[in-house]
Amino acid sequence: MARTTPLEFIRQVQAETKKVVWPSRKETIMTGVMVMIMTTMLAVFFLGIDSVFEAIVKFLLSLAKG
Repeated sequence: MARTTPLEFIRQVQAETKKVVWPSRKETIMTGVMVMIMTTMLAVFFLGIDSVFEAIVKFLLSLAKG
């Protein structure tokens, strides 16, 4: 296996970095907004699921006490 010198490695990294297509400002903002919307929707969903399970557990515990 051929060994790469540190200088050649840096050149390869620079060449690969030039191939990267960076998102525009609009794309970045839209992605951020979508992440916030999805995070909020998931938080509300899991709050609802948690509330249902809490009610079930409380009901079962009340049956065990009485």
